[in-house]
Amino acid sequence: MLDKIKFLLFILGYFIFINIGASIFSAIEIPIETKAARDFAIVRKNFLVKHPLLTEESLEELMQEVVKATKKGISVGFNQTDEFNWSFGQSLFFTSCVVTTIGYGRITPLTRIGKIFCILYALVGIPLTLILLSGLVERFLVPAWWLLNWLNLKLEDLYNSFNIRLLHLAIIITLLTIFFLVLPAGAFYYLEEDWSYLDALYYCFISLTTIGLGDYIAGDSSVISPYKSLYKIVTTIYLFLGITIMMLTLTIFYDIPQLNLGLLFSLSEHVLARKESTVLSISGRNRANI
Repeated sequence: MLDKIKFLLFILGYFIFINIGASIFSAIEIPIETKAARDFAIVRKNFLVKHPLLTEESLEELMQEVVKATKKGISVGFNQTDEFNWSFGQSLFFTSCVVTTIGYGRITPLTRIGKIFCILYALVGIPLTLILLSGLVERFLVPAWWLLNWLNLKLEDLYNSFNIRLLHLAIIITLLTIFFLVLPAGAFYYLEEDWSYLDALYYCFISLTTIGLGDYIAGDSSVISPYKSLYKIVTTIYLFLGITIMMLTLTIFYDIPQLNLGLLFSLSEHVLARKESTVLSISGRNRANI
């Protein structure tokens, strides 16, 4: 009974947490959205004043077509290359986003056949990717546990096991932060013409956590357009490695019992006890029948 109460309290706390987040985002973003809407209205009005022969209906139709093209992943700028969104490099980047569940949404299948194939491909590709990532994590765990054993040998006389494991986790998080967030963000900041360093860091984090909002996507800049396919392939490799190291970090985190709060609500012990009682009950009935 106590476990059920704790879990219900956790659900309530989580619901409050989600609502607090929504309230904060709303308070932060609404003023900016309102200002952007006002600025756009002014630009639209000034444009019509400068072009008196253009009717408001014609401008509205043009804007609707631009929005439709943008939703289909078509760039509407004039200084664009002739490379298609579905070149091999772009397609490889798209399939990696599908099977890793990043799902930016910037480029999507437009045909019915493409959408059906995407469903079937994801049904097969996502489990295969999980198997691949799990296998990679197991192999990366070997040097990670070697590091933990080395720390234990050096520090066991000075610190208890929990503190050593915290130090080990801190080292792994530091390596993840430096080599898969800070340094790649610097590279993206250098290569993407319109990104600030914060934008690049935000992109790395949103991608490696597979949130994939799609507001920033590597490779859409015209600066790297001559090498766009190669750039997309290298970014795909980065995403796979980064997600693997992120999973490795979470595995090490959850392997520390004191930090794994999920154990508070685990049903494994209750399920095992229930199975054991069921087996004993069946055995008792069988003996009675005999």
